[in-house]
Amino acid sequence: MNSSSAQAPFKVSRKSFGALLAGLLLGTASALAPTAIAQEIPKSGAPEIVKDSSKLPHIVLMSMGGTIASRASDRLNITNYGGKGVPRVDPGDWVHDLPELANIARVTTEDFRAPPDRTAGSETFGDLELVAKRLNELAQDPSVDGVVVTHGTNIMPEVAYYMDLVVKTHKPVVFVGSQRPWTGLSGDGPLNLYNAVRVAASKDAWDKGVLQCMNQYINTARDVMKTSAYRMQTFKGVDVGAIGFADPDRVVFYREPTRRHTFNSEFAGFDYQSVPGVEVAYAYQEAPGYLIDAMVEHGVKGVVIDGTGAGSATTSQTEAIKRAQTKGVIFVMTSRTRSGRVQFTPRRREANIVSGDNLQPEKARLLLALALTKTTNFDDIQRVFDEY
Repeated sequence: MNSSSAQAPFKVSRKSFGALLAGLLLGTASALAPTAIAQEIPKSGAPEIVKDSSKLPHIVLMSMGGTIASRASDRLNITNYGGKGVPRVDPGDWVHDLPELANIARVTTEDFRAPPDRTAGSETFGDLELVAKRLNELAQDPSVDGVVVTHGTNIMPEVAYYMDLVVKTHKPVVFVGSQRPWTGLSGDGPLNLYNAVRVAASKDAWDKGVLQCMNQYINTARDVMKTSAYRMQTFKGVDVGAIGFADPDRVVFYREPTRRHTFNSEFAGFDYQSVPGVEVAYAYQEAPGYLIDAMVEHGVKGVVIDGTGAGSATTSQTEAIKRAQTKGVIFVMTSRTRSGRVQFTPRRREANIVSGDNLQPEKARLLLALALTKTTNFDDIQRVFDEY
């Protein structure tokens, strides 16, 4: 190496070092101007909207109300929201508040909210049928690529499952809600809604039945369950887990539903203004049979027993079951453990009690009600619970 190519030692005078140190302490960029790279600050305001929105998927945003459609008196009020005199969030407000939606879909809105004086979660089968009828229409509309349905979280899993059984569609139908009101501090509604639209706009979401997306988790309507009253991470597929995720970079799926739903459901595409009455009886220590007797006296055609352990009723309930069966009432057994299958054992077959598999009792109630519109044959109904 010759002297001309040798690197000269780096020297900093006392005066220069002092200036550099002062610049670092004061946080000025000038001290490191030759080598520093400034951090990019994101621009404020709405993102740039795509120029040709006609190429984006058309997603219908349907409101059935819920916490996500609620306002509160202040931002820290996240549990005692809504009420008399507090305006609800209109579907158009969501689109206005989330201009980012315009980058992923052409969103149109429809309002199927119950009247404001209606108690939350009090939809009748008639109410559900109005929504189901509209979803069946949208499924046949070639201009629509997917649907997002907002709903209150309390009974969202069972309403979504009902739609999973009666809506004949290959297109994505995604249920979404929030644990905090739209106006709440750190509210989960905006991101949940944005991600639900992303899922509904994804081609990978087709043919998977009705889905539910909250907190970035994508679950099937059949399996999802609310597991916490107020926490963000509340919806889970307890036995089988999520089938995918709405990650920041893309929507990803890892498995397919195996049970019958939507486009291959024998209950899909029909008009159900009413269904046979089905109730749920909870099993616990000394649970009486007279509650089942009262259900039968009120004309129910089916009863779901939410049994202990692997699916057991008390002695008093068992006696009431036998009395009801002589009147043609069908019984289905689920487990209050909320995990694990109720197996179709020889003893259960002898007792003429249908195995509810791993369905939650409120979902078994819906499936039994729909099955009873077609048959009262025990083997046929057991077949339904084996396939759905």
